[in-house]
Amino acid sequence: MTAMTDQSAIDTVVKRLALALDALDAAVERRREGDRNEEALASQVQALGLDRTRLAEALDGEIARARGLEVTTREIAGRLDAAIASIQSVLDENE
Repeated sequence: MTAMTDQSAIDTVVKRLALALDALDAAVERRREGDRNEEALASQVQALGLDRTRLAEALDGEIARARGLEVTTREIAGRLDAAIASIQSVLDENE
C-alpha cells in the first residue's frame, strides 16, 4: 500500500506542479501583454508628441501670417483713406 500511497502523493505533487506552471505561464503572458500595451501606449504618446510639435509649428506660422495680414490691412486702409481724401478734395474743388 505504501507504493500506492507514494504514487498517489507523486500524482498529487505532479498535478500541483502542473497547475503552478499553468499559473506561471498565465502570469508571464499577462506580463507580456502588459509590456505590449505599454509599448503601444509609448508609441502613441510619441506620435502625439510629434503631432503636437507639428501643430505648434503650424500655429506659429499662422500667427505670423495673421500679423502680416494685419499690417497689410492697416497699410491698405491708410492708402484708401488717403485716396478717398484726395478724391473728396478734387470733388470739393470742382463744385
